[in-house]
Amino acid sequence: MTAAASAPELVTVGEASARTGFSIDTLRYYEKRGLLVGVDRTAGGRRLYSADDLGWLGLVACLRGTGLPLAEMHQFAELVRAGEDNHAERQALLVAHRERVLAHLAEVKEKLELIDYKIDYYGESQG
Repeated sequence: MTAAASAPELVTVGEASARTGFSIDTLRYYEKRGLLVGVDRTAGGRRLYSADDLGWLGLVACLRGTGLPLAEMHQFAELVRAGEDNHAERQALLVAHRERVLAHLAEVKEKLELIDYKIDYYGESQG
């Protein structure tokens, strides 16, 4: 195996943006806010993202997409960086978030049922 073959793949900020769906500005913002730390840099200072960075950003995207507030995201990131002795705290944060997501889903489902009812109503009134 050559050295190049065993080296981890690093991608530019543009490629990381394309792969994660986050804008370049958002990636920089997350780094500035401490949600993403330890991003490699070229000798010229350009960001290089590892597979681990991209994996973390995937989790960030999931949590943000389900409405986890930025403050709780930061708290979770701090817990992850603190090491392995806080799994219960991480789990508690995620369980609380899951409960909020489930409540939101129930609310959306109820609203969807009303929309479906109206679709059926308007379809029947034309027949």
